[in-house]
Amino acid sequence: MANKSALIIVLLLTLAGCKPPQTSVAPLTPEAKEYVQHLDLSDVRMKSTETYLKQTVTEIEGNIQNQGNRAVQSVEIVCVFYDAYGQVVLRERVFIVKRSGGALKPGQTRAFRLPFDNIPASWNNQMPRLVIAAIAFE
Repeated sequence: MANKSALIIVLLLTLAGCKPPQTSVAPLTPEAKEYVQHLDLSDVRMKSTETYLKQTVTEIEGNIQNQGNRAVQSVEIVCVFYDAYGQVVLRERVFIVKRSGGALKPGQTRAFRLPFDNIPASWNNQMPRLVIAAIAFE
């Protein structure tokens, strides 16, 4: 009965032109999954600033180091923000290494900066969970 109800809800959302909420991100490729251990996030910190328009911008800054033996063209992470009860209030997928910035070669470290201006007020103001979601190799 529960499966029938879920199917009906998805069908109604589809007919209405809405997408059901995404509960997960596509998994890493086997090649990328194996390489994740060679990418090190360090000096990760968070700060909030107020813009001249009185809007709060939260920034996550840090470094990513390629400790492996392959050049990496891009790396995407998922930032998961929680509320005081441990419920997800925002899940956003962003690049920390972009193709346009050139490859992150073996042994290199690169700084990243991730600005967020759309975090819900219910956020617990703690560092979000950062999970590597995709890696593209050179």
